Amino acid sequence: MAQDVPPFDQGDSTQDAPTAAAPRARTAAGPSAPVMIVEDHPLFADALAVTLETRLGLAEVRRAGTLAAALAAIEQGFAPGTVLLDLNLPDVTGLDGLARIRDAAPEAAVVVVSSFVDARLASAALRLGADGVLGKDSARDAIAGALRAVWAGERVAPEGVTLDGGPGDDPGGPAAADAARRLASLTPQQTRILELVCLGMLNKQIAFELDIAETTVKAHISAILRKLGVQSRTQAVLAAQKVRFDGASGPGERA
Repeated sequence: MAQDVPPFDQGDSTQDAPTAAAPRARTAAGPSAPVMIVEDHPLFADALAVTLETRLGLAEVRRAGTLAAALAAIEQGFAPGTVLLDLNLPDVTGLDGLARIRDAAPEAAVVVVSSFVDARLASAALRLGADGVLGKDSARDAIAGALRAVWAGERVAPEGVTLDGGPGDDPGGPAAADAARRLASLTPQQTRILELVCLGMLNKQIAFELDIAETTVKAHISAILRKLGVQSRTQAVLAAQKVRFDGASGPGERA
């Protein structure tokens, strides 16, 4: 369970409002389209929903506490125009969650909302297809203004973060984004198996944990290595860590 994070600033100050850059069309995005909040912290999700409803007049705001719940809703026909996504959820950590949402809802605007935002994380998220990056401590007006900018076709990020995804901001650069895209191609079962590999489990232990045959585990691992473009389990673990920035959650969030 994530550590409690205080709701964003209740004031109306626009200090630290995001900067904007070149247009980026998302055909489904706009104030009349449904919004999905993917966030496992109830207090913050409630506060964010109230802001969207009162400041922007949005009528349909849906919440999901896990990435799996969000993806299931989309698969069942819910078509969000905008997704507000926490990167650290009970079932996913790091940019692989962004990659999966981006793949599931390609026409939606996706805005990362995180309690820990630095230049490297913001730049990598923008490279991977995020339309904006906001801190959870942003003021209400800053959040509303950021969404209006995104709906106008702009990209937004915290002050001081360049929006071109330049290498100076993101040591991982395109390699980290490519690794996240590859991770997003894994099936849910393959993702779970990779998580257990990252914990150091052997095939026999993974088979016991998931109640499947060891030969099935071996087949999945072979598929995982192929999809990630790596040759060994160690390289697969390193690829997963690249996406997570060795636990890119930062202070105040779970590792």
